Amino acid sequence: MKLFNRILVLPMVLVAFAMLAAGPARAVVEIDINKANVEPLPIAITDFLSADGVGAQIAEVVAADLKRSGLFAPIGKAAFIEKIANPDAAPRFQDWTVINAQALVTGRVVREADGRLRAEFRLWDTFASQQLSGEQFFTRPENWRRVAHIIADAIYERLTGEKGYFDSRVVFVSESGPKTDRKKQLAIMDQDGANLRMLTNANDIVLTPRFSPSRQEITYMSFEGGQPRVYLLQLETGQRELVGNFPGMTFSPRFSPDGQRVIMSLQQDGNANIYTMDLRSRATTRLTNTTAIDTSPSYSPDGSQIVFESDRGGRQQLYIMGADGSNQRRVSFGDGSYSTPVWSPRGDLIAFTKQSGGKFSIGVMRTDGSGERILTSGFHNEGPTWAPNGRVLMFFRQPAGSGGPQIYSIDLTGYNEQLVSTPTFASDPAWSPLLE
Repeated sequence: MKLFNRILVLPMVLVAFAMLAAGPARAVVEIDINKANVEPLPIAITDFLSADGVGAQIAEVVAADLKRSGLFAPIGKAAFIEKIANPDAAPRFQDWTVINAQALVTGRVVREADGRLRAEFRLWDTFASQQLSGEQFFTRPENWRRVAHIIADAIYERLTGEKGYFDSRVVFVSESGPKTDRKKQLAIMDQDGANLRMLTNANDIVLTPRFSPSRQEITYMSFEGGQPRVYLLQLETGQRELVGNFPGMTFSPRFSPDGQRVIMSLQQDGNANIYTMDLRSRATTRLTNTTAIDTSPSYSPDGSQIVFESDRGGRQQLYIMGADGSNQRRVSFGDGSYSTPVWSPRGDLIAFTKQSGGKFSIGVMRTDGSGERILTSGFHNEGPTWAPNGRVLMFFRQPAGSGGPQIYSIDLTGYNEQLVSTPTFASDPAWSPLLE
């Protein structure tokens, strides 16, 4: 029984990386995630053996991650027949097949002499009576939640064939106070809502935070001093840098795929056009030149194209152009108006907000505008953002009445909608790439 060995790379930890390759075993258990509606896979996740409660905590987070994806159905522990006493030994497979656990996860957590945690897991195919994968990680005790997310990602990838998205973070606008005097500040959390911390104070209005694809850095708008400005914020150090003072209003700053440029909409003389800024030279390049409002630009993953919204045709619609502003063309043609387009990290879809028939919907379409699908509708849904693997979206919903906005996630089937709990109202989420 092979166990992959990995040192967990985390901020402020100097470590090495090693991994032993093992030939893939033929497995009976697998998930076809390309189906329109996937039946969740029954999976048993046992408490990881440990001298304290951290093993059970890690198993709980792993189970919660997998369940939230909509692809897995963790079996209640009360149904377990076998009590795992040695994670290195093969389980009694019949005890797990009889409760219909098609996959089984076992593990242990040990505190090393130097104070680090060693967390290991094994994934078993119970009906084929074989181990599918196994890994171990070394990290500081305070990073145990991240270990759990990485283990969930490894299980997700082994059983679906695609990268997971659990070891990631979300930055958003935290809102507090009465609706007539709402305070807004930037906040960041794990994708499941844990480890929340504030990044700015509530003295100035902040909007549209967006992650860099290559660094732990975000760009955002702030009305500090009463003027709209675009800032860069280093998440680990807290260092903040002004991108530039622009005349008029600035909207929707977002990074290019290589992290070297920021694309944004600048309003001058009543019109809003799209510009890029090189972050090294601070040179700006104008990409659109219309008397309309062009805003919310988003690059394709390869950086060759840009999707944006424009009312040049009379109402907001989605347009695509080359990265140099060439070949501007409309791609949305349904009833209603379209806004906040975001290109999928897979490159195959564009997510958007659609306003039609008195409702706000979150939907996706192919990059040529075909195949439009609405995933969810409500009083006011807005601001989709993609998970790193392009299979799940987050967005925010403003309820009718006096309540405040909240963040939700939904997968591409449209069947698995989940509230992402936050202690304050929350809007405008932006999902990070997978952490490294």
